Amino acid sequence: MNLDGVTNGIVLDHIQAGKGWDIYNLLGLEKVDCTVAIIQRVSSTKYGRKDIIKVDGDVDIDLDVLGYFDTNITVNRIKDRELLKKVHLKLPETLTGVIQCRNPRCITSVEQEIVHQFKLADPENKKYRCVYCDTVYKEKK
Repeated sequence: MNLDGVTNGIVLDHIQAGKGWDIYNLLGLEKVDCTVAIIQRVSSTKYGRKDIIKVDGDVDIDLDVLGYFDTNITVNRIKDRELLKKVHLKLPETLTGVIQCRNPRCITSVEQEIVHQFKLADPENKKYRCVYCDTVYKEKK
């Protein structure tokens, strides 16, 4: 399979195989006015299989959201068909408006206009705590 390269934009590499569409939706790439390619289940010596997203256009992406989703993703910024910058993601210290507190007594449950905010409490186990009620966020399995 042959795909054109990116002239000016980004390439999201090392996405967990099968998660490309999740990243596409998470970043709202359906709303951008440029070419977007999702390449799924590409052979990878490091991961076995991976997905890649190529965006040929100047778009802003939230690296915190991406880092929370998967720290293995590499963000390659391309300018004039040359690699301008390679960013390796890490877990963000603060998450704002990404996940929601599930504590029914939290102020965010009562006051709907308050934006959910979490601080990284345990990087090893990817645990975040609500800044309002100190509840630990647990992902649904």
